[in-house]
Amino acid sequence: MSPTRSKSTGSHSDTSGHIAPPPPGGVLWTIAGDVRALLMLPPAFTMQVAHPAIGAGVDQYSVFRSDPWGRGERSIRSVQLWVYGGEGAAEEGRRVRRLHKEIRGTDTRGRRYHALDPACYAWVHASGFPVYLYAARYLFRAFTPAQERALYTEWLQVGRILGIHDRDMPATIEEYWPHYHRMLAEEIESTPVARELVATDVPLPRPTGGPLPVRVLTRLAWPLLRTLFLRFRAFATVGYMPPEARAAIGLEWSPAQERRLRRFSAVVRTVVPLLPERLRYLPVAREARARWRAAAH
Repeated sequence: MSPTRSKSTGSHSDTSGHIAPPPPGGVLWTIAGDVRALLMLPPAFTMQVAHPAIGAGVDQYSVFRSDPWGRGERSIRSVQLWVYGGEGAAEEGRRVRRLHKEIRGTDTRGRRYHALDPACYAWVHASGFPVYLYAARYLFRAFTPAQERALYTEWLQVGRILGIHDRDMPATIEEYWPHYHRMLAEEIESTPVARELVATDVPLPRPTGGPLPVRVLTRLAWPLLRTLFLRFRAFATVGYMPPEARAAIGLEWSPAQERRLRRFSAVVRTVVPLLPERLRYLPVAREARARWRAAAH
């Protein structure tokens, strides 16, 4: 796999720089902290691990099987800090790079890899962009061309926070799409981890956190809750994944499933904007929004 060699007019990031996160009020700022964005994470993660090297690294090093709830919570907080962390965003980016320094091995095609190889590391970030565009049509509304461009610019900014050099990401949205489709055609496949993330018959540890009544209910009803959760995870993962990525991974999606997804999304799209802020936004985003409003006054 060869990383893209597109030139960029923007500055590149290194682990010692102080790169600002995306601007308050921007496209990414508006949607990334909304609870609806949680539905975008499973398809993005599945597209990441459908890369042979990334899938092998997650298979060998991740705790997503033994501690899926803790891993998910840590990942969500990290993503939130990249966008809403202010001066702490760059430090979180450096922490993420440090975590990946020792991740290396052989991928499913017998090739040696390192997690910070530019082509692998950039795909982890780049694969989320089409998911945001596609899922937003269901959960928010379709972006205008200007919003798509703004979102990609902000996506590059987050990449710099993560230490991704501009030369390793397509510089413009026009350059992104040929790169994306080339990755789907040449690299993405049905890896063991990708298949596991859409399976409905895999082991899943019971969550142990939360108030006592919730813990008791979860313990008593876990066999049923586990089945329902795995079915919903598979439904949302495949449904909110762009169709061309589904095809590259070999995931099936029927017209009946599409109709159910549209009905479910319509309910979410109607109800979430009516929620109070403490329920609509994730904690890091909620705190950042409060600071932004206070500073504006």
